[in-house]
Amino acid sequence: MSAYSRPVLLLLCGLLLLTVSIAVLSTLVPLWLTHEALPTWKVGLVSSSYYAGNLLGTLIAGRLIKQLGFNLSYQLSCIVFAVATAGLALSMNFFGWISWRFIAGIACALIWVIVESALLRSGTVKNRGQLLAAYMIVYYIGTVVGQLLLGKVSTELFSVIPWVTGIIVIAMLPLLFAHITNQDSEQPHTSVWPMLKRRSARLGINGCVISGIVLGSLYGLMPLFLAHRGLSDADVGYWMALLVSSGIIGQWPVGRLADRYGRLTVLRVQVFVVILGSIAMLSGYAMAPALFVLGCAGFTLYPVAMSWACEKVNPDELVAMNQALLMSYTIGSLAGPSMTAILMQNYSDRVLFVMIAAVALVYLIMLLRKTENTHNPVAAA
Repeated sequence: MSAYSRPVLLLLCGLLLLTVSIAVLSTLVPLWLTHEALPTWKVGLVSSSYYAGNLLGTLIAGRLIKQLGFNLSYQLSCIVFAVATAGLALSMNFFGWISWRFIAGIACALIWVIVESALLRSGTVKNRGQLLAAYMIVYYIGTVVGQLLLGKVSTELFSVIPWVTGIIVIAMLPLLFAHITNQDSEQPHTSVWPMLKRRSARLGINGCVISGIVLGSLYGLMPLFLAHRGLSDADVGYWMALLVSSGIIGQWPVGRLADRYGRLTVLRVQVFVVILGSIAMLSGYAMAPALFVLGCAGFTLYPVAMSWACEKVNPDELVAMNQALLMSYTIGSLAGPSMTAILMQNYSDRVLFVMIAAVALVYLIMLLRKTENTHNPVAAA
């Protein structure tokens, strides 16, 4: 039986539309704030407020899914995201945007937990890797499409907000034609905290934190780095599209290599390549290949670390573990842009890549101390 059932395909269609909206806003929000002459640290705070919302969303997602089911939870999250997006046009001030991006962060985290958990519950140990690879590919394709749209449409706030909000509303439609069963609705709610303490999944959880720092900094501050170099909004979109496209290209082969050679070996190589890509960006030469290498390794880190951790739990614990992993990713995404933005403000924009290389080196040391022991996973179909 194919892993890509009708509900899975419809779920991925909805995710694609939502990701286009998320990508457009992720790039344009810091640019809009920069055009308003806000200092770098304030731009970083607005980015961090979004990730703070992600953190809260991951904590409440499990209970929401248990009470409302996957379908209704998904629809509700889309509505909240649409309202928060439209709200950006209603309050053109710093504190208002922090609030709206915080609410949007909650909604997006709910959507991610719902989609990821539904995919994990739909798969088995043998095909979960394929489902996660498909999830990440769809996510990054949507991100690239969103970035490329910036070069084709007006990037003015009042031009963007209406059609982005409309896409979010349309993304609700696919799940009106499919029902995703919550098989654990009668099971006691599993807490996130025991998942975070599980020693066998520790490297996977740490990997999600590091991935959050790396990707949160790239998403939140890379547009700022490029804008400070004098690039137009459209050019920023193209460079961001190149960065994310490299993640799409690397997704499938990295997943296959992880299945064949073990996730520990692949994680070590990925983190080492992240360090090399950051050093190449610091050199200031050949930005295109440097960004490609950095994106290819950085954007494939999360699914490999996630699949490592999910192999260590029972099927009825998958939603809780998924919450724990997304929360770990969010903590990294929250800490990364805020700390890096302050350092960029006080020193140089190049600190962005120094920070990425430094955290990657810390994780590489953890990985080098770990011996290979990833066989006989606990999770079953």
